Amino acid sequence: MNHHKYRLIVPFLLPALLLYSVFVLYPYVQAFYLSLTSWTGVSANKPWVGLKNYTTLLTDGRFLEALGRNGQLLIVLPLGTILVALAFAAMFTQGGTGIMGAGFYRIVYFFPQVISAVIVGILFQYVYNPRYGLLNTTLEWMGLESLTRTWLGDPATILWAIAFVFIWGAVGFYMVIFIASMQSIPTSFYEAAVLDGATRWRQFRDITLPLMWETIRTALIYIAIQALDMFVLIQVMTGGGSTAASRNAEVVAVYMYVEAFTKNRWGSAAAVGVILLILTMLLSVVIMRVTRRETYEY
Repeated sequence: MNHHKYRLIVPFLLPALLLYSVFVLYPYVQAFYLSLTSWTGVSANKPWVGLKNYTTLLTDGRFLEALGRNGQLLIVLPLGTILVALAFAAMFTQGGTGIMGAGFYRIVYFFPQVISAVIVGILFQYVYNPRYGLLNTTLEWMGLESLTRTWLGDPATILWAIAFVFIWGAVGFYMVIFIASMQSIPTSFYEAAVLDGATRWRQFRDITLPLMWETIRTALIYIAIQALDMFVLIQVMTGGGSTAASRNAEVVAVYMYVEAFTKNRWGSAAAVGVILLILTMLLSVVIMRVTRRETYEY
């Protein structure tokens, strides 16, 4: 019986496995091979250098600084995005009730998600413009001229200005995910809590948070992986290192791009890509281990 079952399953799986091998596994293997060479990207010759690219990267101050910025984003982006998205989801949905106009606010906060990241980056270039940008103009109108900055030209603010743009664009997406998770929780739980005199915060802490923890874990992994990337927003908003200040926003993905397309060091760029892959896998495992909790059925 089992023999006949596999004879039926294997023909259906083979095309998918073939496509996966060609378009996913083979590029991984090829990238690892290139990371062991000093290929320039244009020559047919790929001189073998072994692990030299990796040892060079681990002693390259610029690469380590870029990696450190990714580390900072790994703290700020998940924390900021999840906290804001959870707050909005709770206001609009928790216990089957929400604030007045909750449906309208859901649409408004989700709207940035339908805009391309490139468009978002260009839009905020104008928002942060030091002369006529919306942010500085608003601060001046409020009498807070001392807070105005050259947001994308100041080494102290450029990375955090871009981090805010990411959070602004991502909150709506994760808010919708959290709303869907909250709506699956029986309202009878909240009705019982109200009868016991529980405040809305107590309901969130003791009912909502434990029952949607698996959803939060998944969101945390996705945002952490995005924090290890951040290429599009930084490339668009800083011009890819075209100014001195933009070097203070260079992350590993941008460093990899510069190595490949500016310096023609494709072997080194491939090594960066392999390191990013390893870090992403390790990070996912660590988050799954650290955030593991007892699951509740309802």
